[in-house]
Amino acid sequence: MFNSITSLENILQAWSEFSKGKRKRKDVQEFSVTLFDNIFLLHKDLVNQRYAHGPYEHFRICDPKPRDIHKASVRDRIVHRAVYRILYPYFDKTFISDSYSCRNKKGTHKALRQFESYVNKVTKNNTKQCWVLKCDIRKFFATIDHKILLNIIRRDSIDEKTMMICGEIIKSFSYYSGKGLPLGNLTSQLFSNIYMNELDKCIKHILKIKYYIRYADDFIILDNDYKKLEYIVNEIQSFLLKDLRLELHPQKIFIKTIYSGVDFLGWVHFVDHRVLRTSTKRRMFSNTRNNNKKESYYSYKGLLSHGNAYKLARELERIKDNPL
Repeated sequence: MFNSITSLENILQAWSEFSKGKRKRKDVQEFSVTLFDNIFLLHKDLVNQRYAHGPYEHFRICDPKPRDIHKASVRDRIVHRAVYRILYPYFDKTFISDSYSCRNKKGTHKALRQFESYVNKVTKNNTKQCWVLKCDIRKFFATIDHKILLNIIRRDSIDEKTMMICGEIIKSFSYYSGKGLPLGNLTSQLFSNIYMNELDKCIKHILKIKYYIRYADDFIILDNDYKKLEYIVNEIQSFLLKDLRLELHPQKIFIKTIYSGVDFLGWVHFVDHRVLRTSTKRRMFSNTRNNNKKESYYSYKGLLSHGNAYKLARELERIKDNPL
């Protein structure tokens, strides 16, 4: 695995994938001036185990809420891509099928379709009650424990030289002492899934939960029995604290009937339809008025096609044509 990550072919492919669509950015242009010298030096440092991760550039975005992004140098991001290209297929096959974030051939739309399928199964086609437990992790990326993460990766038969590269990336950043992954790293997507896969396995194999979906740190469980879901919450909290040093967000634990509407992945779901979340709808209309680009409009049109939103689509079209 170390040889695969550090091979010149893999590093060049990582550069090609990373630089796509970024060639006009100043830092990428500067790296490109002496591209092959930089690539060969990086290759040499990795092979000789002299690679050291550099500092990050910090900035904030609204997506829609404020988020702290930490951007690594071009050199480091090529390493992230090189590591990701080899480790992702290795670990992805160990993940459960109902984990949908940052995975090939997964994503929000498939998660939404699976949610709809599970609702039909639990309600027996709208003949039985369906309770939905919804939770998320408090300060998830900021509280991922470096030591626990590295132990999980090492446990999957990863060689020590590869572990040194992973350790260099993971320990290059922290929100708290020994904790936290930066949102700007490609590897953070993979490492967070490796970390949360421990919870997935607990829920599926130990707690024997059949109807479970996770997207990043948001997850839901469906069942006919309200008391069972109350019990499951306590078991999940205990596991997270003991094994992963994580906590459920206390204000974001809900057990609701599907008939009253369940907010998940931007939509409010009912037994036979879904409607767009109010905050998403307001942001969509506001953005269309203030940023009348075709790309943005068609992106929202695509979003609305995945729910019961015919009237919203008509209103969006009207705002596009008459933004004032």
